Amino acid sequence: MKNIGLFLTVLFASSIVTAQDKAHGTASHTTDVVKQNPNEKHFKNIRQLTFGGDNAEAYFSFDGKKLTFQSNNPVWGLKCDQIFWMDIEEAAENRIYQPMPVSNGEGRTTCSYYMPDGKKIIYASTFKGGKECPPAPDTKGRYLWSIDPNYDIFIGDEKGKIVKQLTNNPGYDAEAVVSPKGDKILFTSTRNGDLDLYIMDLNGKNVKQLTHTLGYDGGAFFSPDGSKIVFRANRPQGKDTIEYKELLAQGLVAPTHMEIFVMNVDGSDMRQITNLGKANWAPYFHPSGKKILFSSNHHSPKGYDFQLYMIDLDGNNLEQITHESNFNAFPMFSPDGKKIVFSSNRNNGGTRDTNVFIAEWVD
Repeated sequence: MKNIGLFLTVLFASSIVTAQDKAHGTASHTTDVVKQNPNEKHFKNIRQLTFGGDNAEAYFSFDGKKLTFQSNNPVWGLKCDQIFWMDIEEAAENRIYQPMPVSNGEGRTTCSYYMPDGKKIIYASTFKGGKECPPAPDTKGRYLWSIDPNYDIFIGDEKGKIVKQLTNNPGYDAEAVVSPKGDKILFTSTRNGDLDLYIMDLNGKNVKQLTHTLGYDGGAFFSPDGSKIVFRANRPQGKDTIEYKELLAQGLVAPTHMEIFVMNVDGSDMRQITNLGKANWAPYFHPSGKKILFSSNHHSPKGYDFQLYMIDLDGNNLEQITHESNFNAFPMFSPDGKKIVFSSNRNNGGTRDTNVFIAEWVD
Protein backbone atom coordinates (compact mmCIF):
# COMPACT_ATOMS: atom_id res chain seq x y z
CA MET A 1 0.00 0.00 0.00
CA LYS A 2 1.83 3.06 -1.32
CA ASN A 3 0.24 5.56 1.08
CA ILE A 4 0.42 3.43 4.24
CA GLY A 5 2.55 6.07 6.01
CA LEU A 6 -0.04 8.77 5.37
CA PHE A 7 -2.84 6.41 6.41
CA LEU A 8 -1.16 5.60 9.71
CA THR A 9 -0.45 9.28 10.36
CA VAL A 10 -4.09 10.25 9.79
CA LEU A 11 -5.28 7.32 11.90
CA PHE A 12 -2.85 8.18 14.72
CA ALA A 13 -3.80 11.86 14.65
CA SER A 14 -7.50 11.00 14.64
CA SER A 15 -7.13 8.74 17.67
CA ILE A 16 -5.39 11.54 19.54
CA VAL A 17 -8.17 14.01 18.78
CA THR A 18 -10.87 11.50 19.71
CA ALA A 19 -9.24 10.62 23.03
CA GLN A 20 -8.83 14.25 23.96
CA ASP A 21 -12.39 15.07 22.91
CA LYS A 22 -13.63 12.48 25.37
CA ALA A 23 -11.51 13.81 28.19
CA HIS A 24 -11.94 17.53 27.69
CA GLY A 25 -14.80 18.07 25.25
CA THR A 26 -12.37 19.65 22.79
CA ALA A 27 -9.38 18.66 20.70
CA SER A 28 -7.22 21.48 21.97
CA HIS A 29 -5.39 22.92 24.94
CA THR A 30 -4.45 26.42 25.92
CA THR A 31 -1.29 27.54 27.65
CA ASP A 32 -1.18 28.70 31.26
CA VAL A 33 0.92 31.49 32.72
CA VAL A 34 2.44 29.72 35.68
CA LYS A 35 2.94 31.31 39.07
CA GLN A 36 6.67 31.80 39.48
CA ASN A 37 8.93 30.94 42.39
CA PRO A 38 10.63 34.23 43.40
CA ASN A 39 13.97 32.45 43.67
CA GLU A 40 13.91 31.60 39.97
CA LYS A 41 15.37 34.97 39.00
CA HIS A 42 16.59 33.84 35.57
CA PHE A 43 13.02 33.06 34.44
CA LYS A 44 10.31 35.48 33.37
CA ASN A 45 6.77 34.78 32.14
CA ILE A 46 6.78 30.99 32.49
CA ARG A 47 4.16 29.29 30.34
CA GLN A 48 3.01 25.69 30.34
CA LEU A 49 2.82 24.14 26.87
CA THR A 50 1.70 20.53 27.53
CA PHE A 51 -0.90 19.07 29.84
CA GLY A 52 -0.91 15.51 31.15
CA GLY A 53 1.31 12.46 30.99
CA ASP A 54 5.07 12.63 30.64
CA ASN A 55 6.26 15.26 28.17
CA ALA A 56 9.98 15.77 27.84
CA GLU A 57 13.01 16.57 25.71
CA ALA A 58 11.39 19.55 24.00
CA TYR A 59 13.87 21.16 21.61
CA PHE A 60 13.67 24.26 19.40
CA SER A 61 13.70 24.34 15.63
CA PHE A 62 16.53 26.32 14.01
CA ASP A 63 14.28 29.38 13.58
CA GLY A 64 13.06 29.15 17.20
CA LYS A 65 9.40 29.01 16.18
CA LYS A 66 8.64 25.35 16.84
CA LEU A 67 9.33 22.60 19.35
CA THR A 68 9.65 18.87 18.91
CA PHE A 69 9.11 16.69 21.97
CA GLN A 70 8.13 13.22 23.17
CA SER A 71 4.98 12.35 25.10
CA ASN A 72 3.11 9.37 26.51
CA ASN A 73 -0.04 11.35 27.34
CA PRO A 74 -2.72 8.70 28.05
CA VAL A 75 -5.43 11.17 27.07
CA TRP A 76 -4.09 10.86 23.53
CA GLY A 77 -4.34 7.08 23.69
CA LEU A 78 -0.57 6.63 24.08
CA LYS A 79 0.94 3.69 25.94
CA CYS A 80 4.57 4.78 25.52
CA ASP A 81 6.53 7.74 24.16
CA GLN A 82 5.82 9.09 20.69
CA ILE A 83 7.19 12.18 18.93
CA PHE A 84 5.20 15.40 18.36
CA TRP A 85 5.82 18.94 17.22
CA MET A 86 4.13 22.21 18.14
CA ASP A 87 4.07 25.79 16.88
CA ILE A 88 5.17 27.84 19.90
CA GLU A 89 3.43 31.08 18.94
CA GLU A 90 0.10 29.41 18.28
CA ALA A 91 0.29 27.60 21.60
CA ALA A 92 1.46 30.69 23.51
CA GLU A 93 -1.36 32.83 22.13
CA ASN A 94 -3.96 30.51 23.72
CA ARG A 95 -5.42 29.52 20.39
CA ILE A 96 -7.16 26.21 19.80
CA TYR A 97 -4.18 24.04 19.13
CA GLN A 98 -3.14 20.38 18.97
CA PRO A 99 0.48 19.17 18.83
CA MET A 100 0.97 17.07 15.71
CA PRO A 101 2.40 13.52 15.67
CA VAL A 102 5.69 12.92 13.90
CA SER A 103 6.28 9.24 14.70
CA ASN A 104 4.01 6.50 13.38
CA GLY A 105 2.57 5.42 16.74
CA GLU A 106 4.45 2.11 16.70
CA GLY A 107 7.16 0.94 19.10
CA ARG A 108 8.75 3.44 21.49
CA THR A 109 10.47 6.65 20.45
CA THR A 110 12.96 9.04 22.04
CA CYS A 111 15.21 12.03 21.51
CA SER A 112 13.81 14.08 18.62
CA TYR A 113 15.48 17.14 17.08
CA TYR A 114 14.71 19.46 14.17
CA MET A 115 16.78 19.28 11.02
CA PRO A 116 18.15 22.58 9.62
CA ASP A 117 15.35 22.98 7.05
CA GLY A 118 12.75 23.23 9.84
CA LYS A 119 10.53 20.75 8.01
CA LYS A 120 12.05 17.42 9.02
CA ILE A 121 12.77 15.91 12.43
CA ILE A 122 15.33 13.32 13.49
CA TYR A 123 14.36 10.83 16.19
CA ALA A 124 14.98 7.29 17.41
CA SER A 125 12.38 4.53 17.35
CA THR A 126 12.13 0.80 18.11
CA PHE A 127 9.27 0.16 15.65
CA LYS A 128 11.39 -1.95 13.30
CA GLY A 129 11.75 -4.39 16.20
CA GLY A 130 8.00 -4.55 16.83
CA LYS A 131 4.84 -2.45 16.53
CA GLU A 132 3.92 -2.73 20.20
CA CYS A 133 5.48 -0.74 23.03
CA PRO A 134 8.52 -2.68 24.24
CA PRO A 135 7.87 -4.38 27.59
CA ALA A 136 9.34 -2.63 30.60
CA PRO A 137 12.56 -4.34 31.72
CA ASP A 138 12.72 -6.08 35.06
CA THR A 139 14.74 -3.60 37.11
CA LYS A 140 14.22 -5.45 40.41
CA GLY A 141 13.21 -2.22 42.14
CA ARG A 142 16.26 -0.25 41.00
CA TYR A 143 16.22 2.98 39.01
CA LEU A 144 17.56 1.91 35.61
CA TRP A 145 17.32 3.25 32.06
CA SER A 146 16.50 0.94 29.17
CA ILE A 147 19.02 0.97 26.32
CA ASP A 148 16.80 -0.88 23.87
CA PRO A 149 18.86 -2.55 21.12
CA ASN A 150 16.00 -2.00 18.65
CA TYR A 151 16.47 1.77 18.61
CA ASP A 152 17.55 3.18 15.26
CA ILE A 153 17.63 6.77 14.06
CA PHE A 154 15.13 8.04 11.48
CA ILE A 155 14.28 11.30 9.75
CA GLY A 156 10.58 12.09 9.53
CA ASP A 157 8.59 15.05 8.29
CA GLU A 158 5.98 17.07 10.17
CA LYS A 159 3.18 15.01 8.61
CA GLY A 160 4.47 11.75 10.04
CA LYS A 161 6.17 10.35 6.94
CA ILE A 162 9.53 8.63 7.44
CA VAL A 163 11.92 10.19 4.95
CA LYS A 164 15.09 8.24 5.70
CA GLN A 165 16.56 5.69 8.08
CA LEU A 166 20.02 6.85 9.15
CA THR A 167 21.23 3.89 11.23
CA ASN A 168 20.70 0.18 10.80
CA ASN A 169 23.08 -1.51 13.20
CA PRO A 170 22.65 -4.17 15.87
CA GLY A 171 22.30 -2.38 19.21
CA TYR A 172 21.23 1.01 20.48
CA ASP A 173 21.40 4.10 18.23
CA ALA A 174 19.64 7.14 19.70
CA GLU A 175 20.03 10.54 21.42
CA ALA A 176 20.67 12.34 18.12
CA VAL A 177 21.07 16.12 17.88
CA VAL A 178 22.10 18.43 15.05
CA SER A 179 24.95 20.93 15.09
CA PRO A 180 23.88 24.62 15.04
CA LYS A 181 26.09 24.87 11.94
CA GLY A 182 23.64 22.48 10.28
CA ASP A 183 26.26 20.05 9.05
CA LYS A 184 26.61 17.20 11.57
CA ILE A 185 24.56 14.82 13.71
CA LEU A 186 25.77 13.73 17.14
CA PHE A 187 24.42 10.52 18.68
CA THR A 188 25.03 7.70 21.18
CA SER A 189 25.51 4.11 20.08
CA THR A 190 26.47 0.69 21.42
CA ARG A 191 27.82 -0.48 18.06
CA ASN A 192 31.27 -1.05 19.56
CA GLY A 193 29.94 -2.79 22.69
CA ASP A 194 29.94 0.31 24.89
CA LEU A 195 27.82 3.48 25.09
CA ASP A 196 29.90 6.00 23.16
CA LEU A 197 29.38 9.23 21.25
CA TYR A 198 29.55 9.31 17.46
CA ILE A 199 29.25 12.02 14.84
CA MET A 200 28.07 11.73 11.24
CA ASP A 201 26.95 13.79 8.26
CA LEU A 202 23.28 14.73 7.89
CA ASN A 203 22.80 11.86 5.45
CA GLY A 204 24.24 9.30 7.87
CA LYS A 205 27.60 9.03 6.11
CA ASN A 206 31.14 9.46 7.49
CA VAL A 207 30.44 8.09 10.96
CA LYS A 208 33.24 8.80 13.45
CA GLN A 209 33.57 7.60 17.04
CA LEU A 210 34.37 10.44 19.47
CA THR A 211 34.61 8.77 22.90
CA HIS A 212 36.46 5.58 23.77
CA THR A 213 36.45 5.37 27.59
CA LEU A 214 34.38 2.65 29.27
CA GLY A 215 31.11 4.08 30.58
CA TYR A 216 27.93 5.75 29.39
CA ASP A 217 28.54 8.80 27.19
CA GLY A 218 25.26 10.38 26.12
CA GLY A 219 22.77 13.22 26.20
CA ALA A 220 25.21 15.33 24.18
CA PHE A 221 24.72 18.79 22.66
CA PHE A 222 26.83 21.18 20.63
CA SER A 223 28.00 24.60 21.81
CA PRO A 224 26.34 27.60 20.11
CA ASP A 225 29.21 27.91 17.61
CA GLY A 226 29.37 24.16 17.01
CA SER A 227 32.99 23.89 18.16
CA LYS A 228 32.43 22.00 21.43
CA ILE A 229 30.27 19.19 22.81
CA VAL A 230 28.81 18.85 26.31
CA PHE A 231 27.57 15.47 27.54
CA ARG A 232 26.81 13.32 30.58
CA ALA A 233 29.04 10.39 31.42
CA ASN A 234 29.69 7.77 34.05
CA ARG A 235 33.16 6.33 34.50
CA PRO A 236 32.86 3.03 36.39
CA GLN A 237 35.95 1.94 38.29
CA GLY A 238 36.99 -1.37 39.84
CA LYS A 239 34.14 -3.76 40.56
CA ASP A 240 31.62 -1.17 39.28
CA THR A 241 32.85 -1.97 35.76
CA ILE A 242 31.55 -5.53 36.16
CA GLU A 243 28.06 -4.32 37.06
CA TYR A 244 28.11 -1.76 34.26
CA LYS A 245 28.95 -4.43 31.67
CA GLU A 246 26.39 -6.86 33.09
CA LEU A 247 23.61 -4.27 32.93
CA LEU A 248 24.61 -3.13 29.45
CA ALA A 249 24.42 -6.75 28.25
CA GLN A 250 20.79 -6.69 29.46
CA GLY A 251 20.08 -3.40 27.65
CA LEU A 252 20.16 -1.40 30.90
CA VAL A 253 22.22 1.34 32.49
CA ALA A 254 22.20 2.76 36.02
CA PRO A 255 22.14 6.58 35.71
CA THR A 256 22.74 7.23 39.41
CA HIS A 257 26.38 8.33 39.09
CA MET A 258 26.99 10.74 36.22
CA GLU A 259 29.00 13.91 35.76
CA ILE A 260 29.16 16.59 33.06
CA PHE A 261 31.99 16.57 30.52
CA VAL A 262 33.04 18.87 27.68
CA MET A 263 35.25 18.20 24.66
CA ASN A 264 36.04 19.65 21.25
CA VAL A 265 33.84 18.59 18.36
CA ASP A 266 36.58 16.23 17.13
CA GLY A 267 36.74 14.48 20.51
CA SER A 268 39.94 16.17 21.68
CA ASP A 269 40.56 18.04 24.95
CA MET A 270 37.96 16.12 26.95
CA ARG A 271 37.59 17.41 30.51
CA GLN A 272 35.25 16.80 33.42
CA ILE A 273 33.29 19.90 34.48
CA THR A 274 31.36 18.68 37.53
CA ASN A 275 32.43 16.52 40.43
CA LEU A 276 29.26 16.71 42.49
CA GLY A 277 28.36 13.06 42.92
CA LYS A 278 24.98 11.41 42.29
CA ALA A 279 23.27 12.12 38.94
CA ASN A 280 24.26 15.17 36.90
CA TRP A 281 22.75 15.06 33.43
CA ALA A 282 20.71 16.82 30.69
CA PRO A 283 23.41 19.45 30.01
CA TYR A 284 23.05 22.34 27.57
CA PHE A 285 25.31 25.28 26.74
CA HIS A 286 24.39 28.81 27.83
CA PRO A 287 24.10 31.15 24.78
CA SER A 288 27.47 32.66 25.69
CA GLY A 289 29.15 29.28 25.25
CA LYS A 290 30.91 29.90 28.57
CA LYS A 291 28.44 28.24 30.94
CA ILE A 292 26.42 25.04 31.08
CA LEU A 293 22.93 24.35 32.41
CA PHE A 294 22.22 20.84 33.66
CA SER A 295 19.92 18.85 35.93
CA SER A 296 21.21 17.44 39.22
CA ASN A 297 20.10 15.72 42.41
CA HIS A 298 23.46 16.13 44.19
CA HIS A 299 21.81 18.36 46.81
CA SER A 300 19.01 15.90 47.60
CA PRO A 301 19.30 13.53 50.60
CA LYS A 302 16.82 11.11 49.00
CA GLY A 303 18.00 11.45 45.43
CA TYR A 304 14.72 12.11 43.61
CA ASP A 305 14.78 15.93 43.72
CA PHE A 306 16.22 17.21 40.42
CA GLN A 307 16.85 20.93 39.95
CA LEU A 308 18.50 22.90 37.16
CA TYR A 309 21.96 24.35 37.85
CA MET A 310 24.39 26.52 35.92
CA ILE A 311 28.18 26.25 36.05
CA ASP A 312 31.17 27.85 34.31
CA LEU A 313 33.24 25.76 31.89
CA ASP A 314 36.06 25.72 34.44
CA GLY A 315 33.76 24.10 37.03
CA ASN A 316 33.37 27.25 39.15
CA ASN A 317 30.39 29.42 40.11
CA LEU A 318 27.77 26.71 40.53
CA GLU A 319 24.34 28.37 40.69
CA GLN A 320 20.92 26.80 41.31
CA ILE A 321 18.41 27.94 38.67
CA THR A 322 15.12 26.19 39.58
CA HIS A 323 13.53 25.94 43.01
CA GLU A 324 10.10 24.56 42.19
CA SER A 325 8.80 20.95 42.20
CA ASN A 326 11.03 17.90 42.47
CA PHE A 327 11.83 17.36 38.81
CA ASN A 328 13.33 19.89 36.41
CA ALA A 329 15.41 18.78 33.43
CA PHE A 330 16.06 19.00 29.67
CA PRO A 331 16.83 22.73 29.43
CA MET A 332 17.39 24.23 25.97
CA PHE A 333 17.87 27.84 24.93
CA SER A 334 16.20 29.26 21.85
CA PRO A 335 18.60 30.01 18.97
CA ASP A 336 18.52 33.73 19.82
CA GLY A 337 19.21 33.00 23.51
CA LYS A 338 16.15 34.90 24.70
CA LYS A 339 14.01 31.95 25.83
CA ILE A 340 14.47 28.65 27.58
CA VAL A 341 12.36 25.51 27.39
CA PHE A 342 12.47 22.76 30.02
CA SER A 343 10.45 19.89 31.49
CA SER A 344 9.11 19.98 35.03
CA ASN A 345 6.67 18.42 37.49
CA ARG A 346 5.49 21.87 38.58
CA ASN A 347 1.86 22.93 38.30
CA ASN A 348 0.62 19.34 37.88
CA GLY A 349 -2.07 19.35 40.56
CA GLY A 350 -0.25 16.84 42.74
CA THR A 351 -0.03 14.20 40.02
CA ARG A 352 3.16 12.70 38.58
CA ASP A 353 2.72 14.50 35.26
CA THR A 354 5.80 16.03 33.65
CA ASN A 355 5.11 18.90 31.28
CA VAL A 356 6.95 21.25 28.96
CA PHE A 357 7.42 24.87 30.00
CA ILE A 358 8.86 27.91 28.24
CA ALA A 359 10.12 31.11 29.80
CA GLU A 360 12.00 34.26 28.93
CA TRP A 361 15.63 34.00 30.07
CA VAL A 362 17.10 36.76 32.24
CA ASP A 363 20.92 36.85 32.65
